[in-house]
Amino acid sequence: MLHTTIKNKWVRVLAAAAGAVLCGLGVNLFLVPLNLYTGGILGVCQLLRTLIYQALGITDGYDFSGILYYLVNIPIFLMGFRSLGKDFFRSSLLCVTVYTGALSLVPIPSAPLVADLLTGCLLGGAIVGLGSGIMLTYGASCGGTDMLSLCFAKRGARFTIGRVNIVFNGILYGLCGILFSVETMIYSILYIVFCSVVLDRVHQQSINVQMLIFTKNHAVDLSDYILQHLHRGVTWWDGQGVYTGEKVKIICVCLSKYEINDLREELHRQDPHAFYIVQEGVHLSDNFIRRLSE
Repeated sequence: MLHTTIKNKWVRVLAAAAGAVLCGLGVNLFLVPLNLYTGGILGVCQLLRTLIYQALGITDGYDFSGILYYLVNIPIFLMGFRSLGKDFFRSSLLCVTVYTGALSLVPIPSAPLVADLLTGCLLGGAIVGLGSGIMLTYGASCGGTDMLSLCFAKRGARFTIGRVNIVFNGILYGLCGILFSVETMIYSILYIVFCSVVLDRVHQQSINVQMLIFTKNHAVDLSDYILQHLHRGVTWWDGQGVYTGEKVKIICVCLSKYEINDLREELHRQDPHAFYIVQEGVHLSDNFIRRLSE
């Protein structure tokens, strides 16, 4: 029931917008007061903001990095429009607008809410990773490296969004270590690692699973559902229970963790007594279609 509800268009839009707000809160309340950098395109914008303020001798100016981030995303969104479709483009445009608004309007505390740098990195990374994962799960993103990663993945690149962020941010944080301090670099790296781990766990479309279903009388109906509704390939073969000696059909299908919820509901409806095994994190060939947004 819950999985069916969240497929409603407006529920998905609201959930994605809420994810954008979470990202803005995580950055402004935890990262910026600690003088750390978020990584990705926004991290570059924050770095430019700092360098501009240092050149002008400004010590306490308005944080315009969110607005700069919005402008930099324009060419990235044009790429996403071509690769990821109109629906994803519209939802992402809403989310990046909400995200920019949160970055620009949420007050930045004069003193860190959490004095300990490691704890601040953990909390900020978890909140931003959760928000980003929610947006991606419900068919949107805040642009930046998330959208670039999706575009590359659509073209066959073997990268998850979290891994692309880690590679991109390695270069960014190297610059932070050179321009500022090694401490800033180290704690910013810890933040992005926490963020990437949470993001990859929440973004279920990036997690591949294999499902083996053991059923006695519903192999045809279940296979038709997988082919017609999930649009995934399916294979079955004959098996036999060693203890009972009864004949069974063994159905094998590979899909994303996000899609597994639909299949479980249909399996329970058609054959409540069916037995199934789910193996997570399987490695699949290039012929497997990765649907990284819904």
